[in-house]
Amino acid sequence: MVEKIRGIVLQQIKYTDSGIIVRFFTREAGGMSVLVRGMRKGKSAKRNVFFQPMFILDMEVYNKDSRGLQLLKEYTPSYLADGLRNDVRKSCVAIFLGEVLSAVIRDEGVNRELFDFLERSVLYFDSAQEPFANFHISFLALLSGYLGFAPQRKEESDDLFFDLVDGRFVVLPPPHGGYVSREMSTLLARFFFGSYDGEREIRLNGKQRDDILDALLKYYSIHTPMMRKINSLEVMKEVFS
Repeated sequence: MVEKIRGIVLQQIKYTDSGIIVRFFTREAGGMSVLVRGMRKGKSAKRNVFFQPMFILDMEVYNKDSRGLQLLKEYTPSYLADGLRNDVRKSCVAIFLGEVLSAVIRDEGVNRELFDFLERSVLYFDSAQEPFANFHISFLALLSGYLGFAPQRKEESDDLFFDLVDGRFVVLPPPHGGYVSREMSTLLARFFFGSYDGEREIRLNGKQRDDILDALLKYYSIHTPMMRKINSLEVMKEVFS
């Protein structure tokens, strides 16, 4: 059956000499792997840019529930994403976020709230002007709410440490040792309970940005058991060091 589906590209891998398999998160069907034939051969190779991470496509897909790999019939870009195509820093961020999303929503079913958040985030980031060095941190902090492990809101001024295991801000360092320093906890709270516009006002140096990113990825690894090593992490750190 041919179905009309809107999907956000997470990752692609080579398949045979000319095809690719693209991992999407879709609004209509959740996670989906799609075979795209001939995309690395001849004139079609020029269109491979539309299958880069975080691009949004409107597709017609031969979808069969009993088949793990679906077949693409037709597609059009839902949004041209000139920023992601033309800014190497944004492209690096997109690759990183696509890899994280592939790890944490691997078997995600239909979740339209999550899809709509991702779509809004892509559109915001693609058109964002400088500064946007904190966007990936803000994205991961806000994404946790859609994945079901957002921390409890920091209510008291003396809640100084972020407990990574329990997902809350606490007065004293927890005995299990999985917590974030006072300085990093204060900054993390601004990201967890802020917005994309607000993150632009947070001034971080390269080390602070790296430390916060490491803390967030550790938080994700604790609360999403399927989380794996993110290969693009070091490149991501270099981009905004």
